Amino acid sequence: MPDLVLSLGRIILLLAATYALLAVGAHYLSLWMIFPRPPVTYELSPDYVQLTAPDGVRLAARHWPNPEAKYTALYLHGNYEDLGSIAEYLPKFIAEGHAVFAVDYRRYGRSEGTPTEASTCADVELAYDYLRTTLGVPADRILIFGYSLGGGPAVELALHRPAAGLVLQGAFVSTYRVMTRIPVFPGDKFVNLAKVPKLKLPVLVIHGTADVTVPFWHGETLYAAITARKSHLYVEGGPHTGLAEFTGPRYWEAMKQFTDSL
Repeated sequence: MPDLVLSLGRIILLLAATYALLAVGAHYLSLWMIFPRPPVTYELSPDYVQLTAPDGVRLAARHWPNPEAKYTALYLHGNYEDLGSIAEYLPKFIAEGHAVFAVDYRRYGRSEGTPTEASTCADVELAYDYLRTTLGVPADRILIFGYSLGGGPAVELALHRPAAGLVLQGAFVSTYRVMTRIPVFPGDKFVNLAKVPKLKLPVLVIHGTADVTVPFWHGETLYAAITARKSHLYVEGGPHTGLAEFTGPRYWEAMKQFTDSL
């Protein structure tokens, strides 16, 4: 019996050590997966501004003005995009009556620094403050728009800064659960599911049912957890990337219905 107890103790210690190593590995691997460095698709020009974070890191940002716009979308992009690549489709937002302001996270595009969950959320708040103070956009005319990875800092920002509404497109319940579905390791990042019940502003959830990057159940689960005024656009057969183009006019009709309700 003592030998059996000793053997079981060793097995438990081995399993605990293995789990701890996996948890540490998951943390560092997740940072690489959440914040890859995509190819830089633009050069700094007069179209861009540089914001300086409190730690001195400079961040690239861009404003797409629209004098006719009622709302300015603070567009928080996905994890394999930068200001140059999103410039290919953001003009559609302008054509549909919105102005847009966007920022590159650290190490994206021409932004400096190394991204973390905390620094990304802080830098997005810096972009919001620039939109409010320098560009003079009132809080009730700001639409926070978080796409994919951008849904994480978008939810965090909506908890701490006033805005007219929040749009979450292709967003996840948390980063780890994109890979594991159920919670497996500690240290999960951008745990949106725990935050969205605290939101007070109106929320629009957009998700494609055929999304293989952030599966559809993430959007459904987030929507169910939101207690504020909410609406959704679920696109049958819709993908993760290019969902607006896939959906067509119905996408912009849903956006208009949402903004008209604010």
